[in-house]
Amino acid sequence: MSETGMNGAESLVRTLVAGGVDTCFSNPGTSEMHFVAALDRVDGMDCVLCLFEGVATGAADGWARMTGRPGLTLLHLGPGLANGLANLHNAKKAGSPIVNIVGEHTTQHLAYEAPLTSDTEGVARPMSHWVRTGRDSTTIAAEGAEAIAAARRPPGQIATLILPADTAWGPGGPVAAPLAVAPPAKVEEARVAEAAAAVRKGKGTLLLLGGSAVREGTLDLAAAIAARTGARIMGRTSLARIERGAGRIELPRLPYYVDQALEALKDVETLILVSADDPVSFFGYPGKPSRMAPPGAKVLTLAGKGDDLHDALARLADAVGARAADALRASALRTPLPTGKLTVENAMRSVAALLPEGAVIVDESVSSARFTAPLTIHAAPHDWLQLTGGAIGLGPPMALGAAVAAKDRKIVNLQADGSAMYTLQALWSQARAGADVLTVIWSNAAYAILSGELMAVGASNPGRKALDMLSLDDPALDWVKLAEGMGVPALRCDTAEAFTAAFQSGLKERGPFLIEAIVR
Repeated sequence: MSETGMNGAESLVRTLVAGGVDTCFSNPGTSEMHFVAALDRVDGMDCVLCLFEGVATGAADGWARMTGRPGLTLLHLGPGLANGLANLHNAKKAGSPIVNIVGEHTTQHLAYEAPLTSDTEGVARPMSHWVRTGRDSTTIAAEGAEAIAAARRPPGQIATLILPADTAWGPGGPVAAPLAVAPPAKVEEARVAEAAAAVRKGKGTLLLLGGSAVREGTLDLAAAIAARTGARIMGRTSLARIERGAGRIELPRLPYYVDQALEALKDVETLILVSADDPVSFFGYPGKPSRMAPPGAKVLTLAGKGDDLHDALARLADAVGARAADALRASALRTPLPTGKLTVENAMRSVAALLPEGAVIVDESVSSARFTAPLTIHAAPHDWLQLTGGAIGLGPPMALGAAVAAKDRKIVNLQADGSAMYTLQALWSQARAGADVLTVIWSNAAYAILSGELMAVGASNPGRKALDMLSLDDPALDWVKLAEGMGVPALRCDTAEAFTAAFQSGLKERGPFLIEAIVR
């Protein structure tokens, strides 16, 4: 121990807590044992064990989206980090702040080609904005403070601090105070003036919104500008978090499918980007464009992802005489409970009718997503979290993280069955943590989204081998048994009436609950 009475690991944990990074989603190994031991000596750090690294990174993303503070993971060496990269990709696309602590071999052991030796920094860089390998146990706390500051840089970044085992067990330096982070940048007045001239032209102008521009308060400004000028507003295809429902702004999103997106944008003469990129299709398709805006459309950037979006839209609203109070809002509509055969559409009518105020929907419905958002716009006010980077397997972990962050809110995970199998272990962590998550599995026994993609890319006349690659029914997945094996109570239903009853039961449950909705 040092003069501080701490080893490096304890000084780092205390620094993390002091910096507001106080919930750790962990899958540790040998190299992280001193960090694990330090958790018992530090008050204020909550820990959630995850049985797969992709669950840890996805949960940290959900936690960060709900709190606005950096989520924290503890991962084991380069291979453990590699297992978590897909959901770090999603978090990076979402602008979620995350600090990864990745254990590493001791400094002297790295000279040898041990079985788990790898280029950990090389693994980290593609999905991290900031990467550092700890140099010394006495300075690791200061490097932890730098990692937190890097994660907090607008709009939110991924910071990966690699922790050699000897920097964890060696004598620790003092706890590092949080570092100041520069606020989001104010946009130039010329950008506001150019955007104001464009929106005054009315319906030929579209504001495409992403990031915090779709959050309540800022979105109200964009909607007020549209109401005042006749310009349109639209969200990116995938949004990290949006408040929606009765009494809130109804924001259409750019469709996923190319033909629908082209149709939605066909009349756009000027496209104004607010924390959004020039829209492109998810994939390239034969004979179809990659850019979705009309070829002759003018593209302006009002505010980039690291800019002060609220200030930019407030100044634009002032320039055109728009008031937030003028924004059009969704009305409350009573949705009748459906009857008959269970379909995703019928199930979502039940969700819309029964959803409690303040719920958080985590949506990874994939092929079923065409029904999920439109049918709930008039439901009770709720938050909506989406898969942002397209790497499937985010839903169950993100629901776990959201539930840990917002313990007083019901989390509803609308989940495709194939995607859920990527991170099935999240159910176990939900049960262990008592996470209040109601999971609805859309059980169509297929990678249904890929059936459409098979046709869209021109792969005609698929045979048995091709179709088998898209099917999940041989053998069939039994989600009730899978859930119960993870400690989560579950029900299966194939009628609208049974789904309604199951959803009501799940809402009453304090803790995880799963519904297998047969929608084949």
